[in-house]
Amino acid sequence: MKKILLILLFISYNDIAFSSIKKNIINNLVNTENLSFKFEQNINGKIETGNCIIEYPKKIFCKYDNMNNKILVSNGKSLVIKTKSGSYYRYSIKRTSLNYILDKNFLINEIENLKGRVINDKFINFKILKEDNEINIFFDNINYNLIGWQTLDIYQNLSITYIYSLKVNQKLKKNIF
Repeated sequence: MKKILLILLFISYNDIAFSSIKKNIINNLVNTENLSFKFEQNINGKIETGNCIIEYPKKIFCKYDNMNNKILVSNGKSLVIKTKSGSYYRYSIKRTSLNYILDKNFLINEIENLKGRVINDKFINFKILKEDNEINIFFDNINYNLIGWQTLDIYQNLSITYIYSLKVNQKLKKNIF
């Protein structure tokens, strides 16, 4: 009987502790208008790096460091990828996982309703299943900032994005999106 009580006490302590973590992550998101960061993206073993700016809701501008000088930009409706050769690829943002990742209100609602898990006492992970999208989103367990996501891209390639050198609520140039 004592073992059962100890197990129940441990489970309820963990639920209360994780509830506090979720609250801190949600508060961070609520107070975030934009993010600037460096990133490393691994798509099926091909690694690319660069810099991004996210402005909620659903706007992103990324400049890749690779020799093609690729640029990815979304105005909240369309996602455009431009290469150095002048090629443009345009997608409806609704057809991509970024439709959800760049929508902080969506993330807040999902996080409120998900269990989540702590990984190696360093990361908080929430698995979001929406329509045909599976998104694993990660937060730092110390400062509760977004640190990356893992998705399947529109070509069904595994895409892992790690973000670092994060700056929150910076003054942004106009018309970058």
